[in-house]
Amino acid sequence: MGERFKDASKSFVCSFFSCKASFSKSWKLEAHYCKHTGLRPFICDNCDKSFCSRYQLTRHQLSHSGAKPYLCSVEDCPETFSTSTSMKNHIARVHQNKEKHYVCDYEGCGKEFRKKKWLRTHKCEHTNVFPFQCHSEGCGKKYAALKTLKKHERVHDGYPCAEEGCSYQGKTWTEYQAHRKAEHRETLPCDQCKKVFHEAWFLQKHKQFVHLGERHVFKCASEGCLKVYTTQFSLQSHILSFHEGKRPFICSHDGCGKAFAMEESLMRHAVVHDPQKRKLQVNILTSHPFKPQVSDASELSACLKSVSLNESISQDKPSP
Repeated sequence: MGERFKDASKSFVCSFFSCKASFSKSWKLEAHYCKHTGLRPFICDNCDKSFCSRYQLTRHQLSHSGAKPYLCSVEDCPETFSTSTSMKNHIARVHQNKEKHYVCDYEGCGKEFRKKKWLRTHKCEHTNVFPFQCHSEGCGKKYAALKTLKKHERVHDGYPCAEEGCSYQGKTWTEYQAHRKAEHRETLPCDQCKKVFHEAWFLQKHKQFVHLGERHVFKCASEGCLKVYTTQFSLQSHILSFHEGKRPFICSHDGCGKAFAMEESLMRHAVVHDPQKRKLQVNILTSHPFKPQVSDASELSACLKSVSLNESISQDKPSP
C-alpha cells in the first residue's frame, strides 16, 4: 500500500493518480487513503459517526464523556477543551486575534480558507480530480468532498414514508412531501368555529387571536407606510429590507442568490435546498441576538437605524 522511498522523513507516498501526498508513518498513509475510498473503519459505539484513524475516534469519544482536561493557559480565562488543538485554536482566535488562513497556491487564484479541508475541496476545481465517487449502479457521479457525496447518496436511498403501515418511498423529497400531504395530512378542527387547520401551531394561534382576543399588532412607524405585523420579528425584517434596503444574508446555494434582511429568514429558507435540515423550533424573537427592549414601533425603528449588519451584534451583558 503506497511506495516506500529512501527519504526517511516522508517515505510513504500515496499511490492514487494525481495525489502527491506523502507521510512519515504507514498508519498516516492508511488514514489518508480513507479520503480517496470514503471508508472510515473506526466507528463510535455511542453514535453513528466513523473516523479514518483511532486517534480521531479517541478524540471524538471525549465529546460523549464530557471530559475537557485542557484549561486555557491565559490568565483568568475559565474555558476548558477536550483536546490541546482546540485549546490552541481558542487562544489564537480569542486572545491573540489570529485567524489561520490556507491560501490556494494555483497561479492567479489566491483564495483563502479558514479550514484546510475547504482548501482541499476547492483545489478540485483546478485539478478537475474528484476523489469521492458514487458506487450506485448506473450513477458514477464524483464529488470533491465526502459530505457532498453522502448528501447525493440520499437520492438513491429515497425517502420512505414515516407513517406506520405505509410502504411508499419517494424518489425525491418533493415527491415524499406531496405524498404526505395527499395521504396523511392531519386535520385539526377548531372546537369553537368551523375552521380546519393542518398544523397544531396554526390552530393554537387561531384560538389565541380570534377567540381569546389576544391579537397584538406591530405598526410600521415610517411615514406613509401602513404595514401592520403580528410579530416584532416581521416588523424588524420589513423595516430593514423595505425601508433601509439592507439584505446582507445571501443564499450561497448554486443558482439561488436570494437575499434576506434577517439571518433567521436565511436559515429557514435553506430548508428549501436541504430538506434534511430541521426547521427552527425556537421562538424567533427569543433566539435572535438583537433584542431591543422597546414599547412601540417608533422606538423599534429608531433602534434599527443604528444597527450595523456588517458587524456581529453582541447581546447586552448585565451591568455589574
